[in-house]
Amino acid sequence: MKVAVVGSTGLIGRRVVDALVARGDEVLAVSRRGATIEGATAVAWDAAEGPAPAELTVAVDAVVNMAGRPVAPVRWTEDRKKQMRESRVGTTRRLVEALSNGDPRVLVNASAVGYYGPSDDPVVESDGPGEDFLADMCMEWEDAAMSAAEKGVRVVLVRTGIVLDPDKGVLPPLAKATKMFVGGPLAGGRQWFPWIHIDDEVGIILQAIDDSDVVGPVNATAPNPVRQRELARTLGRVLKRPSFVPTPGFALRLIFGEGATAVVAGQPALPAAIEEAGYVFRHPHLEPALRDLLAG
Repeated sequence: MKVAVVGSTGLIGRRVVDALVARGDEVLAVSRRGATIEGATAVAWDAAEGPAPAELTVAVDAVVNMAGRPVAPVRWTEDRKKQMRESRVGTTRRLVEALSNGDPRVLVNASAVGYYGPSDDPVVESDGPGEDFLADMCMEWEDAAMSAAEKGVRVVLVRTGIVLDPDKGVLPPLAKATKMFVGGPLAGGRQWFPWIHIDDEVGIILQAIDDSDVVGPVNATAPNPVRQRELARTLGRVLKRPSFVPTPGFALRLIFGEGATAVVAGQPALPAAIEEAGYVFRHPHLEPALRDLLAG
């Protein structure tokens, strides 16, 4: 199978490239600068500078689009929000414009559980969107991707939670703080933390590529979400450190402004669709997942 991975140098994209190469697929690793990844063919494309090159979509079986500027931890200025939106919605629109009828067969496009907005009740793929900036951006993002269905392309929208990876993302700074005896609940810790181990994130994406029955939104979250304070306690237990030093919500809002939403609000998103499709999680529970990730 020939697969193009857009956003190939990001946390998720790089892992997807490595997994596809390992199983013997022909992979086009697409990034703004055309970074070289062992086993893959480097392709340079900056969506801000022009349409997607034909090699991304012609004679390609699948496209995985993981492009997008980081949402956290940064202050959401109006300029930053514009960059976040354009790097997702604009890139996806240009990518879909380059697709031809039925070629590729599938587009696996990133989205996020921010689609649902903050919630204290469990949410699944059939639930409606929230009403904040993240929800609005996700709706636009998904609408841009779903327009590929008009060209006969199967579209999968991967609504990702908080990815736990040993080298990138939120886990390294949280682990570092815990090791330095300043780990603890953020903003009271009652907010839900819809986590997923990087191995399962990649596994869900691979199933979305391969399984023609997987269509539309799928929540890429572990089946056992926890509140943020439980994450802090579990991380402290795994690292054998106390985890009781709180960071109040007002302090996070002072630092990050509206961007604190990504830290102080969450939702218990459940992976109903992908489990119904037969996906079996390698890491369904938090503590064993953290022990696996931090084993080194």
